[in-house]
Amino acid sequence: MARLPKKLQQKLEERRADNTLRELPSETSLVDFSSNDYLGFSQNMALSHLALQILSDKELARNGATGSRLLTGNNILFDEVEELISTYHNAENALIFNSGYDANIGFFSSVPQRNDIVFFDEFIHASIRDGLKLGNARAFKFKHNNLEDLSSCIAQQKHQLDGGDNQAYLVTEAVFSMDGDTSDLHKLMEICESNDILLILDEAHAVGVFGKGGKGRISDLHLEDRVFARMITFGKALGCHGAAILGTNALKNYLVNFARSLIYTTALPPHSLASILAAYKLLSSDLGSQQIIKLRENIDYFKELLTGMRLSTYFIKSDSAIHCCILGGSTLVKQTALALSHQGMDVKPILYPTVPKGKERLRFCLHSFNSKQEIQEVLKTLKAIITKSPSLARGN
Repeated sequence: MARLPKKLQQKLEERRADNTLRELPSETSLVDFSSNDYLGFSQNMALSHLALQILSDKELARNGATGSRLLTGNNILFDEVEELISTYHNAENALIFNSGYDANIGFFSSVPQRNDIVFFDEFIHASIRDGLKLGNARAFKFKHNNLEDLSSCIAQQKHQLDGGDNQAYLVTEAVFSMDGDTSDLHKLMEICESNDILLILDEAHAVGVFGKGGKGRISDLHLEDRVFARMITFGKALGCHGAAILGTNALKNYLVNFARSLIYTTALPPHSLASILAAYKLLSSDLGSQQIIKLRENIDYFKELLTGMRLSTYFIKSDSAIHCCILGGSTLVKQTALALSHQGMDVKPILYPTVPKGKERLRFCLHSFNSKQEIQEVLKTLKAIITKSPSLARGN
């Protein structure tokens, strides 16, 4: 077998020297404070049974999709699921992609055109950045959740948009995946509408967590008719796999024709679609409502304990299911995560280059199935570790 090229080996060695080398983790039996399974749907047997029943009722006994959606992979469940989720999220239409990454790659590489402008929050997801790199539009970042800096960026580029048919877009996240904080969507919408900018929102970590029935922040704020496009994913609170872009019929038609990540890949298999359909049925049921309530209660309880234990200064302010403890330094963060694991708690370290150097962190993900005792224990353990560490014990 051919050896790894020298340049690639050097890059690996640099990661190893910086203590930032990534490795695939093994499955554990630790208490889950790391997964995106916010409502516990991925382990819900009722959802699994319902998905199998849907396949049986539809007589879809196929293991694979057999081709792309434009060839042989567009089975009868696609229309049903897309109609259901567009209705549920109060959108004109929906288009399912194989993953959130595929959805963002397909959208941002094909929708913004040459000489168009995209303004993006500096903390947007890597998939959005990658999509922009593949496209032809000019992209300008603004400081995280800083509306003043955004307005300055818009003013600097205003001359590029006066006259002609060039379009400006703004993309941000409803809940930021590596910080857990949220954007001021009302003010962003006002800025967009006063400058003829189309707003695009990634709601991956908001669906199932915010809004009545877990419909997301756009629904919660009644902005559905004013946003250009929304990205939602099914691999987080809904506990299955895949993603969708919500928008107008015309936008869906455009993406079917020009989004390469949709056109040139095998479609989701029937079982994935049945799981999405089952997840939405569960989400809209009394059981789903109960799980959302439990999740919100756990989020509030976690925040109360942070204040009571004087840990708030270490954490980014968040009302979502994601809470990040900034420690700084890859070695320190990894050591702290390891110490937590020794006490039975699965909390993942987030390292550079996923986050900026000096902002390495522990990422706590809360769930409806976490008990109050588990939440107490993980924060008590964190408090003890911080207290014993001279480099961490600040303001306590």
